[in-house]
Amino acid sequence: MTADQYDAIVIGTSQGGRFLPVDLAKAGQRVALVERGQLGGVCVNTGCTPTKTMVASARLAYQARRGPEYGVRVGPVSVDLAAVRERKRAMVAGARENYASRLAQDGLDLIEGEAHFTGPHTIEVALSGGGTRQLTAPVIVIDTGTRPKPLEIPGAAAVPVLDSTSIMELDEVPEHLIVLGGGYIGLEFGQMFRRFGSSVTVVQSAARLLMLEDDDVSDEVAGILRDEGITVLTSSAALEVEPAGDGLRLTVRTADGVEQLEGTHLLSAIGRVPNTEALTLEAAGVRLDDRGFVEVDEYLETSVPGVYAMGDVKGGPAFTHLSYDDYRILRANLLLQEKASVRDRIVPYAVFIDPQLGRVGITEREARTRGRAIRVAKLPMSAVVRAIETGETRGFMKAVVDADNGQILGCAVLGAEGGEIMTIIQVAMLGNLPHTALSNAILTHPLLAEGLNTLFALLDN
Repeated sequence: MTADQYDAIVIGTSQGGRFLPVDLAKAGQRVALVERGQLGGVCVNTGCTPTKTMVASARLAYQARRGPEYGVRVGPVSVDLAAVRERKRAMVAGARENYASRLAQDGLDLIEGEAHFTGPHTIEVALSGGGTRQLTAPVIVIDTGTRPKPLEIPGAAAVPVLDSTSIMELDEVPEHLIVLGGGYIGLEFGQMFRRFGSSVTVVQSAARLLMLEDDDVSDEVAGILRDEGITVLTSSAALEVEPAGDGLRLTVRTADGVEQLEGTHLLSAIGRVPNTEALTLEAAGVRLDDRGFVEVDEYLETSVPGVYAMGDVKGGPAFTHLSYDDYRILRANLLLQEKASVRDRIVPYAVFIDPQLGRVGITEREARTRGRAIRVAKLPMSAVVRAIETGETRGFMKAVVDADNGQILGCAVLGAEGGEIMTIIQVAMLGNLPHTALSNAILTHPLLAEGLNTLFALLDN
């Protein structure tokens, strides 16, 4: 079979893969875009768009129940999970259609099917409609993303195990949801379903929730979740699961011994694995790390010249905005012949629990481990005027500052709109501003961001 010749092939359509082939085609290149599933990747279909849509429904239910605190009379609050699901589906469909409309570019061929490498610059696509096609190009970009890691404990095959995709298709609120995993995904879903009306137990194998955060941040998050009625078990390993009545029984080893938890639903949020197996990357000579992620250099090039990887499939922090920055790097290098790099980029993120956790830069723990001379400022949200007025006083702002030059090294903002407030600090970091620029700035009263005046003023003395 003769291979069809292209200038570039992009495999997968996540955040980076959505834009790069369009730009390449607009520049006059002949481009093949291969997708085996839904257009838009994880973010549009099973990640950011659907989860944050459902988080909004959960927050509204939570706020409605708090009505009496604000002098607002409300009746009993209940959640129609099927209606929440339909709202989510509509959001996803709209985002997917919006992306599909951008693909009508001269020189861009959308090929639906599953690709695998047959050589360093050739792939074969098993077409969704039947048959195969051979494609070749001097530039190939792998953007196949990740999927939920399967739960592998005794009994897992005998009970329905939900993951971050399937849990969003439930049409009734679980009576008791057990969540395995105390990371970002587990906590967002745990709080969401607690607010929908479920009893929720979070089982975390590590000693703390959100292990990448400082201890005080992890402890505060755990306290917030417990205040909402969520049971949080840390240092607890799931040993086995079995059917029990209309639900399931999970055996857990805790610091106090072996316990059995009875639940109706089990969510596994224990991590994600890369979608690399079907690509037969060994046929191309592309190296993988010991977890199956594609190895790349600072320019996102793999071990094979002309073959690149972007987004979650290359490992590292799994954030949509990081995938988008990968796209910007590849666009600059492939179209403008620049030498853009991932080196020293500042990567922010937010955990969409409520209140939000916004983070950027290094933590206090990281700074001290590196031997940095630092100063730490910490301000409870209960000291922020706007937070008091709105009744959103949980959490705190925390910043790590270089003790010698006053530059901001990182921050954690656990509070109402924590991600938005964090972004202000990130911009200051991008501009290499000292902390005094924020302590002395005229910030609008009464905004949540005004708390930055007070936070950084703690370091002025």
